[in-house]
Amino acid sequence: MAGDCHGRFDHVIEVAQVCLPAAVVFLGDMEVPAPLHEVLAPITAITSIWWIPGNHDTDSEASHDHLQGSALAGHNLHGRVVEIAGVRIAGLGGVFREKVWAPPGDPIYQSAEDFIHRCGRGNRWRGGLPLKHRSTIFPDVYLRLLKQRADVLVTHEAPSYWPGDYGQVAIDELARGLHATRTFHGHLHADRQYGSSLGFDGYGVGLRGIMDLDGQAVVPGESE
Repeated sequence: MAGDCHGRFDHVIEVAQVCLPAAVVFLGDMEVPAPLHEVLAPITAITSIWWIPGNHDTDSEASHDHLQGSALAGHNLHGRVVEIAGVRIAGLGGVFREKVWAPPGDPIYQSAEDFIHRCGRGNRWRGGLPLKHRSTIFPDVYLRLLKQRADVLVTHEAPSYWPGDYGQVAIDELARGLHATRTFHGHLHADRQYGSSLGFDGYGVGLRGIMDLDGQAVVPGESE
């Protein structure tokens, strides 16, 4: 599990070349400086690359296109469950935004299609969702995922182990609905091991940190 890279990938490439993992899963806020398959070309033949988007991955057209337009676009885990190296991994990328849905409150829009229909032509980007909302969590995606089963849940948002507005009860409910035993998240730039008080083992992967599937730090997150 690779925490927020924010444009730097040398540490991931180095670890993958040494450790030869079956897969690397990025937890969002990648801000890839070139198409993802080009940036990770040194390791795409030796490991499987998977990812979810973070909120900063739609800050610019380039950040969006370097993910969604890359040869690895099909390895976006957002809103689905994929068996990777024998482990069923569910992904929920992006963030909750008040103009769409701020759980536990009721959603304003149920789906991307609903938002596009009601936002007006002048607010659309490339004929669809505004760029910013390409990393927004919509209720219909969440609810479809909730009906599935997975061993591990990876998210950009944090579960409610985090105090205040940083942690999201909706992530707890999703993990339990999936029957996931472990969750991993980025976004908050802190290495954390939360324990299992919410019914699953939770882990926060810090800024440019790397954790293995057991929650052990391979590369500790950077201090900000």
